[in-house]
Amino acid sequence: MKNNRHLLRRPICIWARNICYITLVCIFCSFQLQAQSQHTKPTPPWYVERFKVSAGAFFPINNTDVSVGSTDGRIGTDIDFEDDLGFNKNTGTFLLDLQWRASRRSRFDLSYYRVARNSDYRLQKDITFGENTYNINTSINAFFNTDIYRFSYGYAFFINPKFEAGLLVGAHIVGLDAGINVVGANVGASLKDNFGITAPLPDFGIWGGYSFAKKWYINAEVDYFALTVDDYKGRILAYTAAVNYRAVKGLDVAVGYTGLNARIDAEKDRLLGYFKWGYNGPSVTVSYTFGRSKW
Repeated sequence: MKNNRHLLRRPICIWARNICYITLVCIFCSFQLQAQSQHTKPTPPWYVERFKVSAGAFFPINNTDVSVGSTDGRIGTDIDFEDDLGFNKNTGTFLLDLQWRASRRSRFDLSYYRVARNSDYRLQKDITFGENTYNINTSINAFFNTDIYRFSYGYAFFINPKFEAGLLVGAHIVGLDAGINVVGANVGASLKDNFGITAPLPDFGIWGGYSFAKKWYINAEVDYFALTVDDYKGRILAYTAAVNYRAVKGLDVAVGYTGLNARIDAEKDRLLGYFKWGYNGPSVTVSYTFGRSKW
């Protein structure tokens, strides 16, 4: 059985180059705009600090559809991991985020979360996945794991002591592993397939924040992008919104809703497949902020 882990190697190089180019252009433009508006020196909202470290819990509802064909040209079954493989839709994981405000208007974000799921299940229909066909009533173990890193640069075009809003450019770097193994009384059959990719999904978006009370503020962000490179297609829609409360100086507590929906398609001479997945659900985070400056 062949492992297709390096399926997206060429698109990764192309997308990474484009992401770097776009980010550098945006940074250059932001510094130019800042230089032109130095005399105004707008004041950022009271909740903005130079550094922000956030950690919390994320409770996503999962939807996963996958099809992986074989290297000899067979088309894989369209598999709903929740309905066809017995995966639980509800999971829990953690969120991490680091934010650096380089200036009054510029911000950099780096975040990470992991969603790991598996299931032991007796198949209710025949399934073709990768090099093998798994027959009805076969006992299998299946897994679907994702590691998601996100980097972005944002620039606030509108800013005042209560409100800020701007544009951003970034990328979600998705490391994904999925597989099916025969277990139990069927172990002698020695059937096993797994499929892994690492794909950068670039995105553009809008973001903003608003203080509606002395210790309360809201923030939100929406990102989207779609791209076709040679025989590969990818698209992503990500969003988050949260209500924040400043419990004490430097410590914020937030309740929010976060979502990511993505699809990657691969169409090669001897391989046809796609991954479509979504994670959407509530989150609770605690943030430590420090280093407020007059810039």
